[in-house]
Amino acid sequence: MDAATLAPEAAFGDGSGEAGPLPRKRTVQVDVDGVKVGGDAPIVVQSMTNTDTADVDSTVAQVAALARAGSEIVRITVDRPEAAAAVPHIRERLERRGIRVPLVGDFHYIGHKLLADHPACAEALAKYRINPGNVGFKDKRDKQFGAIVELAARHGKAVRIGVNWGSLDQELLTALMDENAASARPRTAAAILREAIIRSAILSAERAEEIGLGRDRIILSAKVSQVQDLIAVYRDLARRCDYALHLGLTEAGMGSKGIVASSAALSVLLQEGIGDTIRISLTPEPGGDRTLEVKVAQEILQTMGFRTFLPVVAACPGCGRTTSTVFQELAKSIEAHIGERMPVWRETYPGVEKLKVAVMGCIVNGPGESKHADIGISLPGTGESPSAPVFIDGAKALTLRGPNIAAEFKALVEDYIERRFGGGKDAAPANPASDAA
Repeated sequence: MDAATLAPEAAFGDGSGEAGPLPRKRTVQVDVDGVKVGGDAPIVVQSMTNTDTADVDSTVAQVAALARAGSEIVRITVDRPEAAAAVPHIRERLERRGIRVPLVGDFHYIGHKLLADHPACAEALAKYRINPGNVGFKDKRDKQFGAIVELAARHGKAVRIGVNWGSLDQELLTALMDENAASARPRTAAAILREAIIRSAILSAERAEEIGLGRDRIILSAKVSQVQDLIAVYRDLARRCDYALHLGLTEAGMGSKGIVASSAALSVLLQEGIGDTIRISLTPEPGGDRTLEVKVAQEILQTMGFRTFLPVVAACPGCGRTTSTVFQELAKSIEAHIGERMPVWRETYPGVEKLKVAVMGCIVNGPGESKHADIGISLPGTGESPSAPVFIDGAKALTLRGPNIAAEFKALVEDYIERRFGGGKDAAPANPASDAA
């Protein structure tokens, strides 16, 4: 069936002619030490360290790396007295380095005791993460949950109530399963599990409010490790409350599997207007780069049009017309160059993250794609003339020839950035070593 036989709304979206996500669900905004989450704030990127928090040097180094990569909030494990005692030192060391990223304490089992025994830790953290499934058991659960919430209210801190299906409140789950078994129309076990996750989050948030924590201090998460379950849980959770929501596919996995699974789940929810802050939970390779999860989160938000973090480099995938690897090498080189230069560019050239660069491999789509970019180059494909036209702001500006095309194009990119984002004049090409267009 072609588009002409479809209803207009099916063929052309909402009829407005604009492509984009559904309107963002309005949630209560939370201030996490200056970083706004929810309401009309941009979707926030966050991450978590995997160092021993008691090792101050290692933890400071990793927090700093995550923050430099673009993590706007960083969570650290606070699992024992040594870790709690280290937190204020970590905060102090980061501040001395000019790094003001909010720190979140991840508490399980004895968080109430650690926060009470280490008031400097309670003060140094910007947010406490509580898991209702293991904050305490049986008669201790409500008391210990209440103690953490009271400390958060006393210190003016935000709280994330983070439910995880791997550590779900078993009493609540059992009660719902029993209730379902007695129902005339029982639901599936999977549906009851999802209901238990949602119920645990909302009931815990309501209890926190009763204790005295404002709605503007509460963020909820409901994490599972299966894509379709995550989508179902958050759709229902978003429908039933207006608390700010943290999105993440827990135990997503390693490498491409983790990236694809997280992207698939979160993209659907974000497209539906659900989610105020995201974390990509990737299992790193041994000795791998922890900042990859930050980069993936940024790429999801940028690819979908929610935020802009880095200049975009468009490059064709290659085919039989591009048997030379020149365009691949140049695209990789340009991306690496942008990554290396961005820390300086961000400070020097406001707005540079919106730059669009195209590195194309042949005449088929090369000129057209390059015209759509701010600055683009169309390299010669197999059998084509050994010349590379460069397009700037949609118009052909000059043609590069010879063995130094890569270096010359990099210089043109630098020149364009200086002229457009550095307060200079129009980005006119200036490269006497190249042939005129």
